[in-house]
Parts: sequence; C-alpha cells; structure tokens
Amino acid sequence: MQVDILAIGAHPDDIELSCSGTLLRHIDAGYTVGLVDLTRGEMGTRGTPELRLEEAENARQLMGAKFRHNLKMADGAFKNDRANQLKLIREIRSAQPRIVLANALEDRHIDHGRAAKLIADACFLSGLQKIETKDEDRNIQDRWRPKAVYFYIQDRQLIPDIVVDITEYMERKIELIAAFKSQFHDPDSDELETPLTGADFFDFIKGKNKVFGRPASYDYAEGYNVIRTMGTTDLMALD
Repeated sequence: MQVDILAIGAHPDDIELSCSGTLLRHIDAGYTVGLVDLTRGEMGTRGTPELRLEEAENARQLMGAKFRHNLKMADGAFKNDRANQLKLIREIRSAQPRIVLANALEDRHIDHGRAAKLIADACFLSGLQKIETKDEDRNIQDRWRPKAVYFYIQDRQLIPDIVVDITEYMERKIELIAAFKSQFHDPDSDELETPLTGADFFDFIKGKNKVFGRPASYDYAEGYNVIRTMGTTDLMALD
C-alpha cells in the first residue's frame, strides 16, 4: 500500500514516543502514513514479543496509520547488512513514500543509531535500478527513493535541525504511547523497573516536547535531524 510518509522504528513504541505527534498532524491534514518496526522488542525488560505486537497494532489503529509491518530483525543484534537492507528496500518500494521518518542518529540505546544508518542506506539503495527485489506476488518492484529522510530525536537531547508543531496533538500522542501498557508505569506490576516505568515518565515526554517547541514559539514540538541541506522555494512559508 502506497503512503505519503513511512515511519520506521527499531522497536515497537519508538515511533509513538518520538514522532507520533507529527504523524497525527499529517494524517489530519489528509496525508497517508505507514509504520514499520524492525524488531519485536524481544530484549525488552518487560512484556513479551507477542504482547508488544498486540500493543503496536492497537497503537496503529488509534493513530489511523494504513498499515504496520514488523520485519523481525534481532533486537539488540541486527546488522546493517545486505539481507536487512533488502528487507527494508522491499518495504520502501512497496510503500513508495515521499518522506521517511527514522530513528535518532545517535542515542542511548545502541539499536537506534544503528537503525538510523540502516534506514538511510536502504532509502538510497532503494533507488538503484540494479538492485532487484520482488513483492509478495513475486513481481519485480520498481526502484524508489524517498524525497527526504528525517531522523527523529529520542532519549538524548540532540539539537534539532527542524521542529514540527504538535501542540494540538500532545494529549493524543500520550494516548498512543500508553497503548504500550507493558512498557510504562503500572503500580500493580511486579516486573523489573526500567527508565520508562517511572510515574513521571509522561511528564518527561511532555517536557522534552515543550523544550523543542519553545524556540519556534510552539507549546509542544517534535525535533528532527537531517543529513542533507534543506531547501525551500518560499521563505514566507517558513515559521
């Protein structure tokens, strides 16, 4: 299914935590969105891979994304190799997105920066004619290269190159994150605590988005980095 924006995350919930406000805003504007998780999050301290898949689908439905695929790469151990590049190339060529949203270029979790490089490489390679891939019906796919890749900022406080106003969507973003019930605060849980399970974690998310929004005079924003020069034909269209 073709979409305007393809958001990719190393783990189920990466997308919700870091760029779901942006996705909600664009869905409301009439754009279509697809989601891809590289792993099942099977190395996570809490929950199970099966539960994470259920939570991810619940979040997809709440968001209104057209699809969510899981590539079942190895959590904590996937490599930026040809086999994984081809898995992503098939997704990119199938969805033909104008924009790809990807993991942070550098972060606390080792999978995030590794995923960013894998996604960027796959987006480039997807545009090469001599790399052949086939869809589920064994038809040869057309080459496709997204117009832009934006790397969402995750745990570490990187300086964004661009921010997206999510003021109207902050509370809905929290609802999407909360769909991953196994991963966040639960006073009745007897599982081990993690950096995500504190009672104040959602306050941290809101605070982070408030910090991103302040320089652009937004109440809340999500931040992105780019690895290319951005351009515009209309300076007046920029906030």
